[in-house]
Amino acid sequence: DPQQLDMAMNREREMRRFIVMDQNVDEYYGSKVRKYFEANNVHYKILSLPTTEETKSMDLVLSILQEVHSFGIDRRKEPIIAIGGGVCLDIVGLAASLYRRRTPYIRVPTTLLAYVDASVGAKNGVNFLQCKNKLGGYTPPVATFLDRSFIQTIPRRHISNGLGEILKMALMKHKGLFDLLKSHGKYMLDTKFQSHNGLVNHGDAALKTTRLAIETMLEELAPNLWEDDLDRLVDFGHLISPELEMKVLPSLMHGEAVNIDMAFMTYVAHENGLLTTEEKADIIQCMKGLELPVWHEDCNLHLIKKALVERLKHCGGQMRMPLPSGLGMAEIFNDISEETLERAYKLWASE
Repeated sequence: DPQQLDMAMNREREMRRFIVMDQNVDEYYGSKVRKYFEANNVHYKILSLPTTEETKSMDLVLSILQEVHSFGIDRRKEPIIAIGGGVCLDIVGLAASLYRRRTPYIRVPTTLLAYVDASVGAKNGVNFLQCKNKLGGYTPPVATFLDRSFIQTIPRRHISNGLGEILKMALMKHKGLFDLLKSHGKYMLDTKFQSHNGLVNHGDAALKTTRLAIETMLEELAPNLWEDDLDRLVDFGHLISPELEMKVLPSLMHGEAVNIDMAFMTYVAHENGLLTTEEKADIIQCMKGLELPVWHEDCNLHLIKKALVERLKHCGGQMRMPLPSGLGMAEIFNDISEETLERAYKLWASE
């Protein structure tokens, strides 16, 4: 049929894009995104979804794939685009990795946490059986587009949440980054990580901070993208936090749970003689300055021990515990005793 052939050829010539956008992002930026695609003569479909830790499931992945299938894309040249926070990027990454065995996708992070954390690396996944990211894979995006202007519309608590992951990299790898957070953290919270000219006291603290956070993250992730080496400094703050986060959903955000984990581990490092009392106080003070929680009543000794048992199961029978051994320095430990953990917990809970 000549008409069908004509339609097929036109379809081949037109540019098409399937976009998954977090519904909150759609509220603020949906009209701009639609205008952009229309101005560039792109045939597009935007799927606006609630992407939260509670909805981060295989059901949502399958519902995305149904829509992708109905829209019809050419997996060779029509990448799926994810615009949202880390949960949105994770879900779309997993959906893309499954569709026709692997379809390219692009990440556009819109939260500070996603900007410095989910934007890099190859991992994607969903929660399963009340376990965080239990189903997933390693499929890197073909590109990540970074635009800090998205961050200006997110609530202050979400910016603080992202600062938790930035602090992780500072404590593990970069004292200069720690100093930036200590000196300019409140200012960056107040100005929502936007660049401002003419403020001599702060320079472009937001640009420096995000760049250093991403560079240090890439240094750690790039040589070990598929996690063949289980000794990972980026696991700091992620030993206890998955258990805590899933237990108290939705009251704690990811970066907040990570920070509570890091605060406890700072006490462990101090009890193990790795940090001085001043360094420990400096870290806890910096956390408070970034408006991050440093303790949670549900993070009790029972939960901590349970989380560490899970850690042993998934890390080849070794703890592989990253701990700060000074500001901006860290080592991996397998021999932290139960007594040290208990002493650290008593001090942490009492202060």
